[in-house]
Amino acid sequence: MTSADPLVLGIESSCDETGVALVRGNTLLADVTASSMDEHVRYGGIIPEIASRAHLEVMVPTIDAALDAAEVTLADVDAIAVTAGPGLVGSLTIGASAAKALALALGKPLYGVNHVIGHACVDQLVHGDFPERVMALVVSGGHSSLLLVNDIARDVRQLGQTLDDAAGEAFDKVGRLLGLPYPGGPHIDALARDGNPHAIRFPRGLTAPKYAETHAYDFSFSGLKTAVARYVETERDAGRDLNLPDIAASFAEAVVDVLTAKTLAACQRNNIDTLVIGGGFSANSQLRDKAAARCAEAGIALRIPPIRYCTDNGAMIAALGSAVVRAGVAPSSLTFGVDSAMPLNVISV
Repeated sequence: MTSADPLVLGIESSCDETGVALVRGNTLLADVTASSMDEHVRYGGIIPEIASRAHLEVMVPTIDAALDAAEVTLADVDAIAVTAGPGLVGSLTIGASAAKALALALGKPLYGVNHVIGHACVDQLVHGDFPERVMALVVSGGHSSLLLVNDIARDVRQLGQTLDDAAGEAFDKVGRLLGLPYPGGPHIDALARDGNPHAIRFPRGLTAPKYAETHAYDFSFSGLKTAVARYVETERDAGRDLNLPDIAASFAEAVVDVLTAKTLAACQRNNIDTLVIGGGFSANSQLRDKAAARCAEAGIALRIPPIRYCTDNGAMIAALGSAVVRAGVAPSSLTFGVDSAMPLNVISV
């Protein structure tokens, strides 16, 4: 961090977390998050209207708390970054409206940035600037995306994505099948630590030779979810008790095996020697262990930020905002619209 680096206020509101952070260069000065997760638990999933109302209620207090934590004022802010997409339209609109109001009132440049790319960029706050080219695997409840990052502020290319359920989404659905509380990911992860990951051979989606050309870097977990459901049904029909740790471990192994195998193949074919993994599902212990082992074997440097940066947060948006500002990217118009399906080659609008 230098005194010449801009002070960037980042606002994240793509789903159920209201995140506000302040970053100067690659130094995080404050990161405050207000979550409405507890309000969604009884429904077993995110209710968009509840999430939007929660953002509306906590946006100003969260901004104030971040400014207080960083010991700065709005007058000190040089630029404002906000999630423009992808995400829930209502939630995105609340964050974008707040950011536009601040930018207009303060006369500061505004940057609408990509939520998914922010999940990768936040690693720069921990491990420093990326080397010239990196591979980024972003895995969460809504996204499973493989990105070739030539320049985090200017040139990101999507190599692969999920064709149905994202990794985190599959964990939530399987958690529901097993009678686990929502969200299912952390509960399956905890169970899996006591199970045998090779007890049940669940299918690996899109890994057959026929997909080598058309879906080399794409993911599919819907069939895996169905296979788990059929296994559970068969065991119950036969009157056998379910071995939840073995089911959880075998299911998780199927997911992380595909994620890491395809990602490492993409690194090797594109001569990439650094892999960044981000997103909420990057907190999964089996994914971290499998990625570490396979990267070490392949001679690829692995970068995964601490778990506090894995879920949605303002730091990831402030980090990406800082990167695009320092790269000299033109600000967004105050009239930009949010995009629930924002393409992953769009870094800022």
